[in-house]
Amino acid sequence: MSERAVKAKNTRFHYTVENIIEKPFNWKQMTRLLQYMKPYAKTILPKTMVMMLIATAIRLAIPFLVGFMVIEYALIPGDFTMLAYLAGAVLVLYIISYFANMLRIRWMNELGQHIIFDIRESLFKHIQRLSHRFFDQRSAGSILVRVINDVNSLQDLFTNGVINLIMDIVMLLGIVFILFYLSPELAIFVLIVVPIMFFISTKLRRNIRRAWQYVRVRQSVLNSHLNESIQGIRVTQAYAQEKENMEFFENVNNENFKSWRNATKQNALFRPFVEMASVVGAIVLIWYGSTLIQGGLEVGVFVAFAFYLGMFWEPISRLGQVYNQLLVGMASSERIFEFLDEKPSVPEKANAIPIGDVKGEMVFENVEFSYDDKRKALKGINLTFNAGDTIALVGHTGSGKSTIVNLMSRFYDPTAGRVLLDGNDLKDLKLHELRTNVSYVLQDTFIFAGTILENIRFGKPTATDEEVKAAAEAIGAHTFIERLDKGYETEVEEKGSVLSVGERQLLSFARALLADPKILILDEATASIDTETELKIQQGLKKLLHNRTAVMIAHRLSTIRDSDKIIVLDHGDVMEQGTHNELMDKKGIYYELVKSQYSAIHAD
Repeated sequence: MSERAVKAKNTRFHYTVENIIEKPFNWKQMTRLLQYMKPYAKTILPKTMVMMLIATAIRLAIPFLVGFMVIEYALIPGDFTMLAYLAGAVLVLYIISYFANMLRIRWMNELGQHIIFDIRESLFKHIQRLSHRFFDQRSAGSILVRVINDVNSLQDLFTNGVINLIMDIVMLLGIVFILFYLSPELAIFVLIVVPIMFFISTKLRRNIRRAWQYVRVRQSVLNSHLNESIQGIRVTQAYAQEKENMEFFENVNNENFKSWRNATKQNALFRPFVEMASVVGAIVLIWYGSTLIQGGLEVGVFVAFAFYLGMFWEPISRLGQVYNQLLVGMASSERIFEFLDEKPSVPEKANAIPIGDVKGEMVFENVEFSYDDKRKALKGINLTFNAGDTIALVGHTGSGKSTIVNLMSRFYDPTAGRVLLDGNDLKDLKLHELRTNVSYVLQDTFIFAGTILENIRFGKPTATDEEVKAAAEAIGAHTFIERLDKGYETEVEEKGSVLSVGERQLLSFARALLADPKILILDEATASIDTETELKIQQGLKKLLHNRTAVMIAHRLSTIRDSDKIIVLDHGDVMEQGTHNELMDKKGIYYELVKSQYSAIHAD
């Protein structure tokens, strides 16, 4: 293989790799995350905390009973009755602790699931309100990672981490208090290694956090490639690129694997330090404790001290694990909050006015627009679409046709000038009401997974079955639907794979008719329909366009001959406008386009 071919092979796919968000670990961010616990502060959280405190108190009491009281009040005096009482007390405490822990775990999981549900729902709702520019800049895979993977990664934090953090801190403070109560001198010597551990953990913190952030980035790339590969499988197979696609996936998957391996490696560094510290503490206890016993320290105190010291390193170790969970959670929460902090590029004003009864007149006043602040898609155009008229937009690819209809639905705002609906600037109107009055019929019709009935009803969720069927019948879709095995209850997969291109397009017409908009946009709506099918829906299309302002984008110029106005665009400028006959008489750009299409058809 040539060097050029190898280079092309290695660079055939490009994904926008998200930057690792570099922010210092701060409790402000954590506090924001913990706000999701607030709705449960008076229900699930209090009883979970009570069970946690009961279990923690029992764990702190048992070493004192076993280590000090058993030795000092039962074994040394030889009082076996007291020994039996103490053994019974320990058994009762363990039984209470068992039930307290069982309820704590149950309620913690319930709390965690509620919080995960709330975070995912708020994230999805927020994404639904974001503007088209947000989706232009991100792949579907990277968005899926935020909504699924990043939210899931918070599950351990909320089902175990937060409550365990509180429990271990309480346990640790309790143990330290008891150690100093039993022997301040011995406690100081034994706990001298704690500051060293704290210093080491702070050194590890940044590396662990960055490692988990990088995991999220690689997962985003992996999801993006999977999403693209599945959607583009027909193209892949048509060009026999399965092997190359597999090789590329292997590289992406390998990078994802390496990121996980590195993150778990960073996590694993903490526990050995804890174990080393516990060994050092035990050595100090045996060495210095033996000298204190010779100086008069009670054996029971020494044994109890040994029990508590053994317990001391357990919460320390768990705190390291919780801290790792916290770092994973922070890495994910930063990415989640990045989306939640994203503002719509097309915001609705706080004092937006209701639209009211829409007539359908659209006016473009000196409108300029650019998608990237470099090349202008529209260059100061002035247009008027009269209410009830059918307007056709004609021009080569990149002439500005799609940009005009995008501005009509306010998917974007003009970079200069104004777009008016019935004399009102679109920026002053309620966004939801505006889009309720504008319907799209696209060339690439999107069919949702579900029944045909549900897909048509998407245009008007409150429509009855009879209204849905009436819309389908009016548009000419009823006949083919009735021929299907289950008729309107036929299940179609995502994108309507069981339907032909023409049938999917008929469904989109029925969906638009059911929505009953005042403004209808047909973006190459009949381009995928054969001539015979197109003739069948002409009457339905007339009904669809009746009493509505309609804007049609069409390359097949024969479909727009009867339009009230035809607008010819070129590189963002309006070159010509008028009726079909007026433009043909003018013998300008439109005339040449019609002539070239006519020649091409007859040449075939």
